[in-house]
Amino acid sequence: MNKSLGTFLFCALIVTASACSVSFGELSGIRAGGLRCEYRVNPLGIDEIAPRLSWVLQSNERRQKQSSYRILVATSKDILKADKGDLWDSGRVDSSESVGVVYRGRALPSAQRCCWKVSVWDKDGKASKWSRSAWWEMGLLDGKDWGGNWISDGKEVPEEDEAFYEDDPAPLFRKEFTTGKTVKRARLYISGIGYYEAYLNGQKVGDHVLDSLWTTYSRRVFYSGYDVTAMLKAGGNCIGVTLGNGWYNPLPLRMWGHRNIRNSLPVGRPCFIAQLNVEYSDGSSESIVSDKGWKVADGPIVRNSIYLGEVYDARLETDGWNKAGFDDSAWSQASIADGPGGKLQLQYCEAIKVTGRIKPVKVTQPKEGLYIFDMGQNFGGWARLKIRAERGSRIKLRYGELLRKDGTLNPMTSVAGQIKGKRKDKQGNEVSVGGPGAPPIAWQQDVYIAKGGGLEIYTPRFTFHAFRYVEVTGLKKRPTLDSMEGLRLNCNVEPVGEFSCSNEMFNRIQEMCRRTFLSNIFGVQSDCPHRERFGYGGDLVNTSDAFMLNYNMSSFYAKAVYDWADAARDNGMLTDTAPFVGIQYCGLAWAMAHPHLQLQLYRYYGNRRILEKQYDVSRKWFELVIKQTPAHIVKGGLSDHEGLERAPAPVMVTPLYRETALIMSQTAGILGRSADEKRYSELASQIKPAYADKFIDGETGKVGPGSQASQAFALSLGMIDDEDADEKAFQFLLDDIKNKHDGHLSTGIFGTRIMLDLLSERGYASVAYGIVNQRDFPGWGYMLDNGATTLWEHWALSDNTFSHNHPMFGSVSQWFFHRLGGIQPHPESIGFDRIIIRPKIIDDLEWVKCRYDSVRGPISSNWRKRRGRLHLDIEIPVNSEAEVFIPVERGKKILEAENPLESIAGIMFLRNENGTMVYRVGSGRYSFTVE
Repeated sequence: MNKSLGTFLFCALIVTASACSVSFGELSGIRAGGLRCEYRVNPLGIDEIAPRLSWVLQSNERRQKQSSYRILVATSKDILKADKGDLWDSGRVDSSESVGVVYRGRALPSAQRCCWKVSVWDKDGKASKWSRSAWWEMGLLDGKDWGGNWISDGKEVPEEDEAFYEDDPAPLFRKEFTTGKTVKRARLYISGIGYYEAYLNGQKVGDHVLDSLWTTYSRRVFYSGYDVTAMLKAGGNCIGVTLGNGWYNPLPLRMWGHRNIRNSLPVGRPCFIAQLNVEYSDGSSESIVSDKGWKVADGPIVRNSIYLGEVYDARLETDGWNKAGFDDSAWSQASIADGPGGKLQLQYCEAIKVTGRIKPVKVTQPKEGLYIFDMGQNFGGWARLKIRAERGSRIKLRYGELLRKDGTLNPMTSVAGQIKGKRKDKQGNEVSVGGPGAPPIAWQQDVYIAKGGGLEIYTPRFTFHAFRYVEVTGLKKRPTLDSMEGLRLNCNVEPVGEFSCSNEMFNRIQEMCRRTFLSNIFGVQSDCPHRERFGYGGDLVNTSDAFMLNYNMSSFYAKAVYDWADAARDNGMLTDTAPFVGIQYCGLAWAMAHPHLQLQLYRYYGNRRILEKQYDVSRKWFELVIKQTPAHIVKGGLSDHEGLERAPAPVMVTPLYRETALIMSQTAGILGRSADEKRYSELASQIKPAYADKFIDGETGKVGPGSQASQAFALSLGMIDDEDADEKAFQFLLDDIKNKHDGHLSTGIFGTRIMLDLLSERGYASVAYGIVNQRDFPGWGYMLDNGATTLWEHWALSDNTFSHNHPMFGSVSQWFFHRLGGIQPHPESIGFDRIIIRPKIIDDLEWVKCRYDSVRGPISSNWRKRRGRLHLDIEIPVNSEAEVFIPVERGKKILEAENPLESIAGIMFLRNENGTMVYRVGSGRYSFTVE
């Protein structure tokens, strides 16, 4: 029997309270805080029947560890305050685990409120005080708990493509009801696709926008839960809902002139399902549900598209439509809809919210009646406009990333699907590249039609844009700077990482990366937030470390894993994008996002459950890949996308095939599937000689075409066994960087990340530093010097084709954290329980500050040079240990807090690696000094 489980059962069977009670006679050196359920703080809605609980341990003492814990879960705060757990009392469990502890109490019904707290014992067996209490609430766990139906406005989906571009007002729905008793608790559960906004008595419910998040609706549909207790009033009440098209009813645009994503996505008319559960103080309850008793009418949003924007006619606003007492006798009856077919699931991923407000820095007038607002930065979100205009005035807002030389807007880098212009059809007629009815140029645009009579404020609702510049036309008077405000939108992920250094350009690159990352998390990690907006696997594989070091992606990336599983083809083949939009040519390097993310979620957040649930999906896919690759050489697919040199798939993707085999082997080993572990490990060994025979020139060290990417792929991903050939291949790479490219890179999406890491790992961090520090083409400095505030899709400046808000070259932020700061998860870590601190000390840098708030607590690695000494200050969280790499010349001493290192207890010398001393340390703060 598992020791922890045995302890739990033992305590559960003891009758006397003292057997498993917490004694506070001698207080522990640690305390628990930061309580989370399913990686979230006090989540209003969990549909895991056995939720996972986590906490962060704090201590002022070094080398502290948790030796045991006790969890109490109760149905109320009062019971919990009495130190009782009527839902679960774990008893004292001998375990150091503080991440992902599975709830094992009474079965939890739908909507159950659970209050909990934890106490821990330190390494010496001393108990802590109870933590502050936290809570979670269960959602609607069974389909039978939903009493309502999906409902819509009853209109049909157009049969002809042209008809999609005609006015199609976003519907308004309403339902009145009466509460005659004192309300104890009220919860609104709602899902609307494509998008919805809900109101109760005229007030918007919650702060989510662009909800529900995009999924494969035929497989999985998210709903959200809201506490609306305070929003109800005695007597008459009204629920109002309005719907947008979103990803469920996109336009039939022919992306790139040929791809209609409606043919690949589950689509239909916008619809929603809702249930308001009201509990009264007398113990009674009732539910108000979506059904055909609701009323529906057209709203003022007469058109809305995720790509083209929306048209809002303020003259069509209906005051009071979402309040009780409104006369809806002229409204129609709502229609019962089939719904999308997917399983309703609580939206565990962070919702999209307004996370920042941006003031324009300048407004110009390059032409009569045309005004350009410069927001000062590129971002994803909305522009909010304040105007006074005559009734019927048509105000247009167009969005773009660039200006032309004459100061007018250049929208071309953000045009949807490269739909630019017309072509002739078979009959010789000129038609839009975007298909029947599509505009000749599919730029981002919103239109506001004024109602007149005073100040009007317009904010889009069922679309989003990415832009730096906003062109405004239709005004009779020059607007002022305060006429516009930018609203930054993104999934509201928690910032967890900080990096800065003495190189100010690097700080600007880091800021550029973070801004780009936030611009591209609207439910999926997109390639760009305007032109495509798809979740490409290759972009994700290369930037997931960077994203996780900057933001808490534990829930967002768990959603991505399930998105890939839901998008899998009937035979189990994984796709290039998830949700699937019909793009399937990139191959293994993109589909490997599924197993890659699972292992990262385990290493960074200790998420074992996702491995258990998703391993077989990855296995089924990988077996198909193996069957298609009998000679161990991958024949096709996309490789080092947007590199500056030729990137043939076989030489580039085959190393990633081996890397995926190793990921599968590691995952199988974690799950105890030894046969698979051995099989995939052996496969990785078999790929190497097949690759070497075909692509490696042992005499010169040249790999394939001899590009930086091909050399780095082979070297970094372990494709060269022979030491002499390995050294020649590495020197071939160095020669290419230094001589052929004068210290610059020529790599693309994969090669950039891989090469920077390879150089740093091999002792050439200064070469990697030089590459990143370049100010001319190609490089990040070149982007900055050409006005970039977010990362470009291509190294060269583009004014027509390539996006200026693309995260794939954001892998450099990972290099900042992993190499300059030196914070890395150990290759065998489980939720950062094992850490590597290995900063690269660069001659041109004076200092680095680096911090990462891991699932177990804060990790920091800060170094500076001062008066001929190197100072390294680190922090390791409780329940973790670290290997610390300290560069030191032979004969020089290392001090810790000005004391000789050998005199400090608990710091263990491990080895000497090429002039770097490696030590193992436990939790705590350390201050090392090297002469």
